[in-house]
Amino acid sequence: MKVLVDTPIWSYALRTQQTEYSYEINQLESLIKDQRALIIGPIRQEILSGYSDFKKFKELKEKLSYFENSLIQDSDYESAAEMCNQCRKKGIQGSHIDFLICAVANRLDVPIFTTDKDFFQYRKVLSIKLFELQPSQRQKAADQ
Repeated sequence: MKVLVDTPIWSYALRTQQTEYSYEINQLESLIKDQRALIIGPIRQEILSGYSDFKKFKELKEKLSYFENSLIQDSDYESAAEMCNQCRKKGIQGSHIDFLICAVANRLDVPIFTTDKDFFQYRKVLSIKLFELQPSQRQKAADQ
């Protein structure tokens, strides 16, 4: 099954040297190896927006060029707006990009791989799937 990988996971793999994220990085590497990792344009934009150093930006852009964007359809924007309204009605706020991620993942019927706690709130209202991190595997990776 394919997995839509959110910005924080890509950032851990591309930017950090911290061992606390080794599980997430290992999972992303496994998804990439199995050709299961998906990205959409807004996530690519968020990742690249964090680099003001042109040389680093260019290097990262090159690395990300190996991943084709999953297409966003017009209906995804409408679904994202509807999801935003559903969550807001229940007192849950979120970004437009987050809801677009939810809409695309919903249409593709794939889980979202994220550590962004907002998605766990959205899941209370929306029928989205999250790529679950197993606590035992997370601890094992942290011990390495």
